[in-house]
Amino acid sequence: MHYVLATAINYFAEILYVLILARVILSWLPIGKGSGLVRLVYNLTEPILGPIRGLIAKSPLGGPGMMLDFSPIIAWLLIAGVSKVLLALVSLL
Repeated sequence: MHYVLATAINYFAEILYVLILARVILSWLPIGKGSGLVRLVYNLTEPILGPIRGLIAKSPLGGPGMMLDFSPIIAWLLIAGVSKVLLALVSLL
């Protein structure tokens, strides 16, 4: 049972990493947001990136003039931290 949960946590974290990376790459390309794949990636990642972006905007480091969006990097760090905690909890079961 531990192995199944640990594998599911790892797969979920990897899928989130890939989706966020795909969103970053899509943001650099001149592709409209009307495409089905682009819309899917944005809909799956916005619940994670949106609140992080909001927190960055409220912090002294952020603001409306910020040229780079650091929310994907922070999301990757948070996903890594949460998955490590979850894996540690699963190992205690």
